[in-house]
Amino acid sequence: SRKGNCYDNAVIENFFGIMKSEFLYIKEFENVEHFKIELEKYIDYYNTKRIKAKLKMSPVQYRTHFYQAA
Repeated sequence: SRKGNCYDNAVIENFFGIMKSEFLYIKEFENVEHFKIELEKYIDYYNTKRIKAKLKMSPVQYRTHFYQAA
């Protein structure tokens, strides 16, 4: 990202905020390996099943729909 440009990190910062509230703060992990497995599951859920309010579909559904329309 460019120095002094907060918009470069906005997308990932938004994801981290959502991930913390939906995943990190409400779960307990036995060890680092358990955390990694659960994180992978959450990212899969976030990309394929979690509906975005603005899009009214998941990110993967949106990309598929976008490329089919193009």
